[in-house]
Amino acid sequence: MIRNILGSVIALAGAAAAVLSPFRDWYDGRPGRDYRVQDLFEGITTTSSGVMVSLFLPLLVAAVLTLAGVVLRSRLVVALAGVLTLGFTVLWMVRQGQATGSLTVDPDGSGLQWGVALALGGGLLMLIGSLVMSGRRRRRDRVGGTPDHDARTAPYPTPGYEHPDTWPPTQEPGPSAHTSPLPEPEPDPYTGPEDPRRHDGS
Repeated sequence: MIRNILGSVIALAGAAAAVLSPFRDWYDGRPGRDYRVQDLFEGITTTSSGVMVSLFLPLLVAAVLTLAGVVLRSRLVVALAGVLTLGFTVLWMVRQGQATGSLTVDPDGSGLQWGVALALGGGLLMLIGSLVMSGRRRRRDRVGGTPDHDARTAPYPTPGYEHPDTWPPTQEPGPSAHTSPLPEPEPDPYTGPEDPRRHDGS
């Protein structure tokens, strides 16, 4: 329970950072919302973009996936959101590097800026959150019971469990109290002392 709460907080913080990042400068004073999603596949241009067709769109989708993963307690969905955020950010860095020839970080405010750091950090936080979360409990744990026979803890069934004994008359399962590992004695063929008259011929 605590792991789910902690992981959810981390993942949601990452989602918030990712959604905020397009409204910060990404490169040389240009905010992320000014880059079109289309530019990630065709090359960076100077054409301005609307918010809902900019880098904000895939990061918003990642944030929605994170929220859904937290509600469903799905580590896989949260991890997918983190991979999506990192993937689009790295793809943008590759395209920007191709457009400018190199990527730089300069103290005067040119080059890579805080928007990129927020996007990368948000994606990493989503992945960390998915690792911290414990996810859903198995059905057996939720109902608080255990099956009658678990192969990991009891590889062999209890003797007499499937075939209850018919004695004593209570019909209770279990081995009979009258069973013995020794073979049953055979009847003694001896019938008494031999009659001596049989040998006298009388």
